[in-house]
Amino acid sequence: MNTGTLEIFITMCCYMAVVIGIGVYFAKRANESSDNYFIGGRALGPWVAAMSAEASDMSGWLLMGLPGVAYWYGLSDAVWTAIGLFIGTYINWLLVAKRLHGYSIIAGDSITVPDFLSNRFKEQNKIIMGISSVFILVFFTVYAASCFVTVGKLFNSLFGLPYQYLMIGGALFVIIYTFLGGFLAESVSDFMQGIVMIVALGLLLVISLIYAGGPGAVLENLREIPGFLDFFGISSPTVVDGVQQVSESGAPLFGEAGKYGLLTIISTLSWGLGYFGVPQVLLRFMAIRKHSEIRQSRRIATVWCGISLVAAVCIGLIGRAIVPAELLTAGAAESIFIVMSTKLLPTLFAGLAMAGILAATISSSDSYLLIAASAFAKSIFQGIIKKDATDKQVMSVSRIVLVLVALIGIVIALDENSVIFTVVSFAWAGFGATFGPIMLFSLFWKRTTREGAISGMLAGGVMVFIWKLALKPMGGIFGIYELLPAFLVSCIVIVVVSLLTKEPSEEIQIEFDLATVYED
Repeated sequence: MNTGTLEIFITMCCYMAVVIGIGVYFAKRANESSDNYFIGGRALGPWVAAMSAEASDMSGWLLMGLPGVAYWYGLSDAVWTAIGLFIGTYINWLLVAKRLHGYSIIAGDSITVPDFLSNRFKEQNKIIMGISSVFILVFFTVYAASCFVTVGKLFNSLFGLPYQYLMIGGALFVIIYTFLGGFLAESVSDFMQGIVMIVALGLLLVISLIYAGGPGAVLENLREIPGFLDFFGISSPTVVDGVQQVSESGAPLFGEAGKYGLLTIISTLSWGLGYFGVPQVLLRFMAIRKHSEIRQSRRIATVWCGISLVAAVCIGLIGRAIVPAELLTAGAAESIFIVMSTKLLPTLFAGLAMAGILAATISSSDSYLLIAASAFAKSIFQGIIKKDATDKQVMSVSRIVLVLVALIGIVIALDENSVIFTVVSFAWAGFGATFGPIMLFSLFWKRTTREGAISGMLAGGVMVFIWKLALKPMGGIFGIYELLPAFLVSCIVIVVVSLLTKEPSEEIQIEFDLATVYED
């Protein structure tokens, strides 16, 4: 390990020590009750709520996955994805946040997403709670695996040690941290991590632009690549066995530009639909301290999201101009942020940038593990298996499940050739299609019935698997992102089944009306 790498490592260790300190600080408060452990006692201020929601949502995907797509395919795929996510972020905060915050309190003071959906429809046999908890466990296990892949790639790129060992070490760190402090520690550290992420992105963007000779020089260089800077086209790296070929002069080879048509654009923009169903963001809405602070949170979250997405896409594009032939597979391209940081930044700032990746990964993986554990402990164990379970028993079960989910995630992440963007996109589609439609209809359509909710959740979740595994390989119109058709199918099923079944009880309708006018 050379001097520069050692300094980066020390900077990252200092950062990890601060994160562990936050977990220890909040450990006592978190263990006072399951309410504190799972939702922080509904005490998040506007800055913490906004920054923790965005940091836990974007994860290492923002610093590795998105720049990697821009580096590999060029502008179109990355920028349309970013636009969809930005629109989804704003609409989710604008429409869902206030209503869900108030409704979750009115509907039995719900502290998890399955808890809210079950209470919303006054379930006796907890079918909705069970179904939603199972889907959360499945998709968050995949999400956790993507975070562990990020950690493994990060340390492997920096120190050259075996990927698997480093990935497992990073996963164990996340487990210990989440085990200690619960939701409040997670949210406070996510606030700090959100700051580190946006500083790292902004710093690298400015310095890389200066190094490349300014925007004009970058654009002139990239225009030589067919389709690389097109909004309605896409570059086509010339690959053999997944590896991009290079010319005798060392330049990367590209084929003719591909088309990026309207259907593909709509498909890519549909990433924004996922926001209505991702539990890590919805839980922040439920945990906000006051109704009146949500507007401020929305502004903070939207600005953070916009700046971060633009910076991430630009870093990937500039990276292709600076190191055009250094990363020759789609998986390796996701290390462009690491390569540029270590190449261009002073070692102290490079350490900060690497801590940014670690921050993004930790902020997401702890959310995923905690929500998956709470879904089982609160919704299945206490809600169905042992209804008289004590707080202590619930928290013990949640920690056991947390470890089990993490272990399965580690097994999934053992393949170092995993592409983070692909892994995240599947889990994102799963949440978006399973929970997005029913969350929107539950909050805004009084006529939604329990039968409609159950049918819609099952239809959306199952369609994600069918489209991804059976239909998408056929290509053509079936090549669109699985979130879009699955989301639409779920919406149609909810409406049809709700209209064909008996309207909700008077009690449910009264609660719905109260939620529309709720103020703290």
